[in-house]
Formats: sequence, structure tokens, C-alpha cells
Amino acid sequence: MTAPAANMRIDPDRLWDSIHEMAEIGPGVAGGSNRQTLTDADAEGRALFQKWCEEAGCTMGVDEMGTMFATRRGEDPEALPVYVGSHLDTQPTGGRYDGVLGVLGGLEVVRTLNDLGIKTKHPIVVTNWTNEEGTRFAPAMLASGVFAGVLEQDWAYGRVDAKGKRFGDELERIGWKGEEKVGARKMHAFFELHIEQGPILEAEGKDVGVVTHGQGLRWIECTVTGKGQHTGSTPMYMRRNAGRALARVTELVHEIAIARQPNAVGAIGHIDVYPNSRNIIPEKIVFTVDFRSHILETLEEMVAEFLETAPGVCADIGVKFQAEIAGQFDPPAFDETLLSRIRGAAERLGYSHMDIVSGAGHDACWINRVAPTAMIMCPCVDGLSHNEAENISKDWAAAGADVLLHAVLETAEIVD
Repeated sequence: MTAPAANMRIDPDRLWDSIHEMAEIGPGVAGGSNRQTLTDADAEGRALFQKWCEEAGCTMGVDEMGTMFATRRGEDPEALPVYVGSHLDTQPTGGRYDGVLGVLGGLEVVRTLNDLGIKTKHPIVVTNWTNEEGTRFAPAMLASGVFAGVLEQDWAYGRVDAKGKRFGDELERIGWKGEEKVGARKMHAFFELHIEQGPILEAEGKDVGVVTHGQGLRWIECTVTGKGQHTGSTPMYMRRNAGRALARVTELVHEIAIARQPNAVGAIGHIDVYPNSRNIIPEKIVFTVDFRSHILETLEEMVAEFLETAPGVCADIGVKFQAEIAGQFDPPAFDETLLSRIRGAAERLGYSHMDIVSGAGHDACWINRVAPTAMIMCPCVDGLSHNEAENISKDWAAAGADVLLHAVLETAEIVD
């Protein structure tokens, strides 16, 4: 396959303007985004993305999980498509770039090919995966998980948010439940461009991260149950305080991860306290432990130690402990052929680059199970993400999208 010429670049201003126009839909309170999955803001963002794709000459397909597939035709009707993309949904206090860069970077690839009059053998499909974040409906990467056959579609439809609303019902309500069977599409390859969500690339002064592996993940949803009592009239020695159990388990999670440095992380993120009143000792707390490692054996060791130790930690203070796995995937290794094309593109374009392991989960981690897959990362300021202060530069976005353009073109094959 012939590599594209080194002077072929995307339009950085157009990409940047598109990112910030999308951010006007579902704005946060501090300059970021709150476009949670299957909300009215999500529906509005999807409609804008569809408009842009159709203006770029793409045809839009939507599957039964609401995932959007914008197709630029290829010259060979028998050639499988090259897919690019990420997600448009955000955290409640999300930034402007997480996921969005990958979707609109894919669209910018299509726009650039249109500008240059370039045809490809393989079709190119820009994808917006539904519910990557998993904040409103756990687990994360829900639609890509169903696509890859890891999660059951009916089970996904039955996921509920904090208000008891079902995923399937909300998908229909916003009008984005498609008719296409999930997973019916076959892929020649899949590329995902994403911000790093960590500090390594910026600290090392690199323009591009070549993601060789993703971290495996285990989300353990835990419930500690004590006794709700008056904070002023209950003697200390008679208390069954679920809050105290949470504190002890939090320290346990930290100790388990620290013992396996540098190849492991662990924390407790999501916490719901009941009844959550100032003068009532917490009766029940539901929280999620997040363990990650790119080494499967390490990941499994952490989970096993936690599930063995946590019940006793809680029983020692008279509190009950229950747990179940709420989300999981094993560490993926991405396709070496695609990775070599990404490295080659960065070299031709003059961008500094380094191999990196993704600390976060991405749709590419599931799609890796059904098609050759690779990821490209760009730096983000101070490694900050899942925060409205998340920030990248226009140059970083352009570098990542330029490399994406070249890697996609080499894979989709230019037709003279």
C-alpha cells in the first residue's frame, strides 16, 4: 500500500471550530460539556453530527443501540469499510474534547478527502458509539460492548439510571433507536483518536501517542450496610457506621494498588450515601471500586484480594458487605500492522511520538475483539480529563488528526 504524501494535512481551523460548535450543545457550568447519553442534549448533538456528515456526502446508518455510522463510499463494492470514531456523550462535568475529538477528527478526515478529491478503495465510516462514558447507564462502552458480542442487548436495554429510567426507553424517547442489527457490520479496521486523559505525553513533550495496549478494568459495585441512627444520641461504641466502613475499604483499595506499582491503579469514584442527612449516621453506602492494569494477572490478583479481604474489614466494625462485578474487560493489545502505520505517519509528518498504554477504557477496547484496531492519542494539559477544565491545543488536535488521516488512507487505499 502506498503511503500518502507528507504534505497532506487536515484543516486545523475547521476541526477546531467544529469541536467548539459541538460544545455549545449541552454546555457545562464552567466552560465544559454536560451532554450525557440519551438526554435531549445528546439528541441535539447527534442531529448536528448527522447534518455535518450528510453535508460531507456521507450516508447515515443507526443501529438498535443508537450508534451512528456515517459512510463515505469506496470504489470497491466488495471492500470492507475502514471505521474511525469515538463518542459524543460526556460526563456530567465533562470537557470539550474527550470522545468528541475522535468523532469530529474522523469527520475531518472525510472533509479533507473531499477537498482533495481523493477516492479510496475501501469505504470510510465515521462512528459515534452510544454511551461510552457509562455515567448515566453503567457500564461504560455499552453499545460497543453489545456490538462486539460481549454484552447482551436486552441486558443493555434494561440498564437504569439514578432516577430509574431504562436505557432502552430513553433511547426510544430521544428518537435515536435505529433499525440496523447491532454487530451486523463487518470492519476492515477501526481507528480511534482520543485525548490521552493523562499527563505522560505532555510531560515527555510528544505530539502523538501510539497506543499499544489498553488497561484491563474491573468495576466492583459494593454495598455496605450498617444502621441509621441519630448522630448525637448514639454512643460511639454502639454504632454500625457504613461511612466508617467506606473509609476502611477506601484505604484497602489504595493499599492493594500500591502493592503492585507501577502496573496498577485503583480508586473508589462513584458513591451514593443513604439517607445522606447531616444528623443521621450513614445506614447504607453504594460505591464502585475501579481497578485497572494492562497485565491481566495483576488485575485478577487485585480483584481476588479485595473480594477476600473487604468483607472482614467491614465485619470487624459490625457492617455488612456485598459486592458484584458491574463492568469489566481484559487488557487489549492493539493491531501491530495498524500501529506501524500510525508510527510511520507520525514520522513522515514530522511529529514526535512515543508508545503508550491507555489508562482509560475506550470503545476501541471492545472493537479490538472483532476487527484489527488501533488508537492514536494527543496530549492534554496537566493530564486533566473528566473535568470541565480539560484542555488541549489546536496544534495537538491537528497533529492527531493528521496522523489519523494518513493511517486511515494507507489502510483504505487511495484509488487513482
